[in-house]
Amino acid sequence: MDAKKKKKLYEYYKKAGYKLKVYDYPIVYTAGGKRHLREFDIEELLFRKPLIVSDENTNAYYKDKVVLLTGGGGSIGSELCRQLAKMKPKQIIILDIYENGAYDVQQELKIVYGDKLNLEIEICSITNRKALEKVFKKYRPQIVINAAAHKHVPLMEKNCIEAIYNNIFGTENLVDLCEKYEAERFMMVSTDKAVNPTNVMGATKRFCEMIVQSASTHGKVKYSATRFGNVLGSAGSVIPLFKRQIANGGPVTVTDKRIIRYFMTIPEASQLVLQSGAMAKNGELFVLDMGQPVKILDLAENLIQLSGVQGIKIVETGLRPGEKLYEELLVKTEELDKTPNKMIFIERDTALSKEEISERMEILRKACDMGDDLMAKEALRKVVPTYKTPEEMNQKMGA
Repeated sequence: MDAKKKKKLYEYYKKAGYKLKVYDYPIVYTAGGKRHLREFDIEELLFRKPLIVSDENTNAYYKDKVVLLTGGGGSIGSELCRQLAKMKPKQIIILDIYENGAYDVQQELKIVYGDKLNLEIEICSITNRKALEKVFKKYRPQIVINAAAHKHVPLMEKNCIEAIYNNIFGTENLVDLCEKYEAERFMMVSTDKAVNPTNVMGATKRFCEMIVQSASTHGKVKYSATRFGNVLGSAGSVIPLFKRQIANGGPVTVTDKRIIRYFMTIPEASQLVLQSGAMAKNGELFVLDMGQPVKILDLAENLIQLSGVQGIKIVETGLRPGEKLYEELLVKTEELDKTPNKMIFIERDTALSKEEISERMEILRKACDMGDDLMAKEALRKVVPTYKTPEEMNQKMGA
């Protein structure tokens, strides 16, 4: 059924006082193929119908491979596991520091696949080089997908050293071990916040992209990174927050009524990550076409309307530290190279030499050793030339 008709029916029955559920194929968040009755996800009504993007070549690429997924218990990581499980890999290793997330995915996949899926769980941080090396030695992964990262913008503004350790040093550990244990491919999950970053989180992810691109010029492994925008329903995304605020009787808070973001569903983003990784030749920085940007204010108004709760106010609270009014994803489409998939583009970027990356890593290491978050932030500005303050960017964009 098309999205417009679905929305109309939803509003009609909601007004009449009915509770609604959906009886359909669980394509959205579950791995199996059985039909079942499930709660209505309001986000399904906010946007277009989901894109089905996986193709035969992608499936064939992951078949019979040993795949290591870091951050495999997270929102994107767990969906990557679900998508990969359908592709008949030889083995999936979920690596995560958060045991509950990893456990949940393990149980879910066990129910669907039983013994047909060779699934292993390793609890460890990507910053722990020794523990990580043990995992590489034990499984010898052919494909490594790095979805482990600190990603909450306001939290990382205050925890700069931790962001550098986990996102940057963690990525460096993985790249080194991929080379040492002769992995075939390393794929990094990146973000639109890495484009002209205005916050610590975006700047660390931009530096990770630089590490990966540099490694592609001198390493034996094939490297790629994939950038996309906000993901609907991921942990800490705006919709669960709005839903909680509505359930509590409001108000719904938006930081700025002009704020615009790109959105995609978790399955869409995950399939495109896997597809771009499979088509990578070496060193590409893939950019996903996230469709039309969405005004967060419209999102809030839509959610309030769809929830059927009367009298909920929307309150503006002011931009948070490091927050941009507009995320840039496709900076200039005419400067991007096309791929066989019309939703995946390649950004042209000049890689730094191995020596330049080492020098910059040293600057970061020294700053982090001082234990001062402000010094670490300054070091990050030095090593990521595109890192600007939000004020500079928001002014430039006519905000």
